[in-house]
Amino acid sequence: MRIVFLGAPGSGKGTQAQRLVADFGVVQISTGDLLRAAVASGSELGQRAKAAMDAGELVSDEIVLGMIHDRLQEPDTTAGFILDGFPRNLAQARALDDVLADISQPLDAVCLLDVDFDILMKRLTGRRTCSKTGKLLNIYFSPQSELDACVEAGGELIQRADDNEQTIGNRLQVYREQTEPLVSFYRDAGLLRNVAGDGSMDEVYARLKTALGV
Repeated sequence: MRIVFLGAPGSGKGTQAQRLVADFGVVQISTGDLLRAAVASGSELGQRAKAAMDAGELVSDEIVLGMIHDRLQEPDTTAGFILDGFPRNLAQARALDDVLADISQPLDAVCLLDVDFDILMKRLTGRRTCSKTGKLLNIYFSPQSELDACVEAGGELIQRADDNEQTIGNRLQVYREQTEPLVSFYRDAGLLRNVAGDGSMDEVYARLKTALGV
């Protein structure tokens, strides 16, 4: 199982990837985790990434692809892998194809978690954390009894500073402009699996497994 997850922020990619990891023994690979590990290890790629970040620059695709190339040759990837958060644009997708061909690990599928943008906005702007229990809630989707329980216990429903409508709207717009073109790219390659991302986590996971044939 060698797959890429596509989907806008809030579509549930991370949650569903973790379930596949638990059930099928594949590894989830995120570029953020790779960067942190490489910087901590002091590897050549890590030093180059740190220099870019210290200078306030984006880490180049060349460095990220080098990290992916190295990571996918480690023994724990034999059962498969999930790339979460990469590629984000067409140039990265084409470069990733070259890397995977070089190590003879072509993709089996690309899963698009498809969620209406109005729902995504509510998922992201509605997120709250109970200051008393640390429980993650949503003012639009959590049962009212759970929201009330936090307040009745003396807690507050805290919203992250970057979960405001303007910031979320900007993130979704970037996704539309840069990442949505990958849908056509992977559809033309015969790899795209479209999974409706609305409903409960269990419902989405059942659809995902059906789309993957597992």
